[in-house]
Amino acid sequence: MNKREIAITFALSSIALSTQAYADFLSESKATLGMKNFYFNNDNRDGTAAPSKTEEWAQGFMLDYKSGYTDGTIGFGVDALGLLGVTLDSGQGRHVGSTMIPSDSDNSAVDEWSRLGLTGKVKMSKTELRYGTLIPKLPILVANDGRLLPQAFEGGQITSSEFKDLTLTGGRIEHATGRGSSDQTGLAVTGGTRESNQFDFAGGDWKVTKDLTAQYYYANLENYYTQQFFGLIHTINFLDNQSLKTDLRYFKTDSSGENSSGTKGYRVSGYTKNGDGEIDNRTWSAALIYTLGGHAITAGYQSVSDGSNFTQLNQGSLVDKGAGGASLYLYTDRLIQSFTRAGERTAFGQYAYDFAALGVPGLKASVIYLSGDNIKTTTGNNQKEWERDISLDYVLQSGTFKGVGFGWRNGKSNSEAARDQDQNRVLVSYSIPLL
Repeated sequence: MNKREIAITFALSSIALSTQAYADFLSESKATLGMKNFYFNNDNRDGTAAPSKTEEWAQGFMLDYKSGYTDGTIGFGVDALGLLGVTLDSGQGRHVGSTMIPSDSDNSAVDEWSRLGLTGKVKMSKTELRYGTLIPKLPILVANDGRLLPQAFEGGQITSSEFKDLTLTGGRIEHATGRGSSDQTGLAVTGGTRESNQFDFAGGDWKVTKDLTAQYYYANLENYYTQQFFGLIHTINFLDNQSLKTDLRYFKTDSSGENSSGTKGYRVSGYTKNGDGEIDNRTWSAALIYTLGGHAITAGYQSVSDGSNFTQLNQGSLVDKGAGGASLYLYTDRLIQSFTRAGERTAFGQYAYDFAALGVPGLKASVIYLSGDNIKTTTGNNQKEWERDISLDYVLQSGTFKGVGFGWRNGKSNSEAARDQDQNRVLVSYSIPLL
């Protein structure tokens, strides 16, 4: 029996200790069925590498069950996450390079794929321990949800709010399941072909005042890197529905273990200062967000040092082709590019509007433009790139189809460090409460 099975068995046996505890466990349980219809089109505009276009359409189902806790000083519970993807269209020549639908043995798109995740949980006072399937949203690890089914991780995480205005988090991740896969893999970085099974992390969010939050996190991916994150978020609220938010972020990432010794399978890909694949990066960013009624204007700047690209978990270089895909806690992590290449300096601006201010609740739109320069790659030392993204969302507010959401994403990227691309995503989503 593995660690996950032991944890789940322990939780289930504890639940059965008393009828009252079991009743509390059920009465506080919640279950929802989420449905997502997703069309994805990524058109590579130049270059000789295949494919010229990836175009696919699929339907996803997500059954999310969250139990309550047994009664008593220590409460036990179990969560379950069932995921199913069904291919609706992925014609010949349009699946190659897919990041959404797994490939069959002949490299065509599979008809359907599924996953099941179980999580045992224990709660005492304001501290919770979870072991099993995790979908973290932390500065040092953000699960990617940019395709039909979300990326997931396996491991343990403890979160504590015992101290006023302070939330502490720590844990260990051991495996990942990619957004376009049903199979678990070990952990790696872009370019890393050898798996690590130990990603340790710890940190916290401290609400210094009602307007100021300070963050610190530490992470270590065995044989690849150590990373420290420092963050400050400050918000000033003015009269007449106005506010100004300042968001400062700094990442310090250094090589660790085999990556430091230059072992080939543990090297990061892309430019490194000495050409040895060793991780050495400092990335900082500053963003100002001014809000007035339904309007929100963001202006920011990001700087990446030139030792190597910015690095976090990414399993895309492993054998499982569906294991790739990662989200980053950076404003520059967009539809197509992430603007995290060695030496890159990026200025960005975004305008967003919530049409509820005009009496149309549920309708939101935004446009962002990013421009990066001073990029260092293995083929050049001062390359440039830019991206423009448009986002439009609407959720029905009443009637038979109340809660149905519609979304459109359009991105255009021109880059001297990568292929020029146009991308469109169209999604329809709906969630049904079952419990």
